[in-house]
Amino acid sequence: MPFVRLRRFVAGGGRPKSDEVIDEVFAFGQGGPMFAMVAVPVWLLVLILGFAAISFATHFLFPSVRWFFRRRAEKALSRLNARLDRKIDLFKLAQRSDMVARLAYDAKVVEAAMAHAAQTGVPGEVAFEEARRYAREIVPGFSATVYFGFGTRAAKWLSRLLFRVRVGKVDQALGRLDPKATIIFVMNHRSNMDYVLVTWLVAGRSAVSYAVGEWARVWPLSALIRSMGAYFIRRGSRNALYRRVLARYVQMATAEGTTQAIFLEGGLSLDGRVGPAKLGLLSYIVEGWEPVDRDVVFVPVGLAYDRVLEDRVLIEAARSGARQSRIRPLWVAGKALRFQWARFRGKSRGFGTAAAGFGAPVSLRAHRVEGGTVEALGERLMAAIAAVVPVLPVPLVAKALGEGMASREELAARVAALIDGLRASGAVLKLPPQGSAAVLEEGLTPLIRRGIVSETLQPVAAERDLLQFYAASVPESGLAATPQT
Repeated sequence: MPFVRLRRFVAGGGRPKSDEVIDEVFAFGQGGPMFAMVAVPVWLLVLILGFAAISFATHFLFPSVRWFFRRRAEKALSRLNARLDRKIDLFKLAQRSDMVARLAYDAKVVEAAMAHAAQTGVPGEVAFEEARRYAREIVPGFSATVYFGFGTRAAKWLSRLLFRVRVGKVDQALGRLDPKATIIFVMNHRSNMDYVLVTWLVAGRSAVSYAVGEWARVWPLSALIRSMGAYFIRRGSRNALYRRVLARYVQMATAEGTTQAIFLEGGLSLDGRVGPAKLGLLSYIVEGWEPVDRDVVFVPVGLAYDRVLEDRVLIEAARSGARQSRIRPLWVAGKALRFQWARFRGKSRGFGTAAAGFGAPVSLRAHRVEGGTVEALGERLMAAIAAVVPVLPVPLVAKALGEGMASREELAARVAALIDGLRASGAVLKLPPQGSAAVLEEGLTPLIRRGIVSETLQPVAAERDLLQFYAASVPESGLAATPQT
């Protein structure tokens, strides 16, 4: 083991001998033992200096740096809140560790942990630690810098890269919302692009906290999603303690005014239709609300795409009867690279149109005054969502095709009649302004190019389910005025 080595000087001022190197260090001058130098191993010297540096950094350097960046963050947040319709609430900005502790020590969570201990026979400390583990799993770690500095910009870039983004409808009542109310966007779940699209579309109004399924609990995606303010949920979990912890988090966030987004269907639509409401999160919100609390306003959002990126995966899941479809990362990466290369060479213009419609808000306070139940609220919200789902060219042409057409002229006539019927029924149409001929061209070309429809305007047998998947998103009300063939 190496030591600090010095040559010993001979008394009387003689020169040191080359072979008199020793493993000691002597005090120089006339100092006493307190000033004597002690030999230490090099590794110990490095360790001491390292601890000293860490102590200096934690006690002097880091607090100053944190203060500097905190001041800058506070100023940036003030400027950000000045332009947002819905300010970022303090609940969202709290330290994640503080929020985990607040949730874990909530009276109702502690009560649920004790009930869980009594029911299962485990010690109370074990049940409480399980509740804390659920709290750490659920609570996000919101970062305004990540959300607005990276997240919304990336969402805008990706949405525009893949689609022509359009807003189908915005109800006028949305401009008169109570500024103190908690806003919850309730949406149909058409694609995983829903998260990206809505994040960008409402970025100028507020930061949105999503309920995200277990598919996203993969590092480093999970860290990014947490920093965007999303919280993870275990869909279909029957654990009573977990459900109580999740319910309390949702209720606390709602009470504090956190803007949220919920997919009421629970999961992605496997058949293209707007499905019934899953009442889990909605029931937590309603059960935790009291008349003295701030109002909760639900904003229905309908989403539609000319091309659902996961359409074949969803069709496969529908055939197998299992929602947990197998994701192939290498296949997805290959598709993404080919698409990027095609866009770079100008060979692709994206996947058509993506559109969102925003319906009339629904007040929880008004609903409760009317004596409405959670079930009635769920049905009301799903009907409002379905009413504002935009009708786009590809689904419209898929609907008009049906079992096939004899000629392009016959298909054009059916498309025009279908448009008239939908418009008369009040459906939200987001179609090319050039008329039904442009709608036909824009909707039929992708179906033929993907091999879903043949050049003779007949559905390809192997892709019939895919054609019906897109056609199912068009309201049936438009068929009343459509001539039958």
